Amino acid sequence: MTILTLDEIELQREFNYHRTPERRLRTIEQARAFVEEVGFCHFWPIKDIETPNLFHAIAGRARPVPDEHDDPDGGKCWGWKDNSLDKKWWYYGKLLRRRATLVSLDLLPAFYACSENCGDLYDYLEEYRAGMMTAEARAIYEALLGHGPLDTVRLRREARMSAKSTKSRFERALVELQVGLKVLPIGVAEAGAWKYAFTYGLLQLWFPDLPERARHIKRSEARRILVSQYLDNVVATERKMIAKVFHILRWTSGELDRAIAALIEEGAVREMEVERTRGLRLVSTRALGRDL
Repeated sequence: MTILTLDEIELQREFNYHRTPERRLRTIEQARAFVEEVGFCHFWPIKDIETPNLFHAIAGRARPVPDEHDDPDGGKCWGWKDNSLDKKWWYYGKLLRRRATLVSLDLLPAFYACSENCGDLYDYLEEYRAGMMTAEARAIYEALLGHGPLDTVRLRREARMSAKSTKSRFERALVELQVGLKVLPIGVAEAGAWKYAFTYGLLQLWFPDLPERARHIKRSEARRILVSQYLDNVVATERKMIAKVFHILRWTSGELDRAIAALIEEGAVREMEVERTRGLRLVSTRALGRDL
């Protein structure tokens, strides 16, 4: 059996993640192309989670997230993100691991197909009655449904959560709605004490064709699409890492196993040994054949 080396995996990841001086992102247009290339990535690196991220691609190397506000790489990361929010280039919001995530518009329907959304703006009522949506999330959703896009300050007011004591509940509910692919930031407003606040809107109204694009994707197919893209990016990994990355989609172990089995059967994924590790790793055959 062929044994893959850790150096081979790392070399492929450096290429895929644009973590080299030659492939680092220098313009916002290159950042847009990067997200389309990898399909989805985190905004910042996430501890113990293997995914590409925009910050390292801008830096052209793996490096710690800076504390300084004037860091050039960090400044580009923040600036490009803010400038792109109203462009509809990609999905940006709290998603994988409940952290800031960018998803290409080509791959967004697969994520949407894995969600509880069915395409009607009022489906949230069924989720609420079933105990799958908190009262705070419902209040925020209904504020956006009734008033249209709102900056964070006004959104708290319209959702009746302006009090300091409700801040943490408001923030948790906002993440809940982003993870559920119902709400996303669509701009930046000069609001609040710092004159900087996200403007939020309903995902379905921001991308009105999304429900129809997702409607024809079975959940089993969506899982295969996402796992295949993930493995193309990371080259090789264990089942448990895939489960960690996609945990918010609430896949059962059986559903994940069937997605992996289907990819192995069609030849998109192989099980291989990796040096100095125990057990077999799942490896992207596309990544194996890529010339660097």
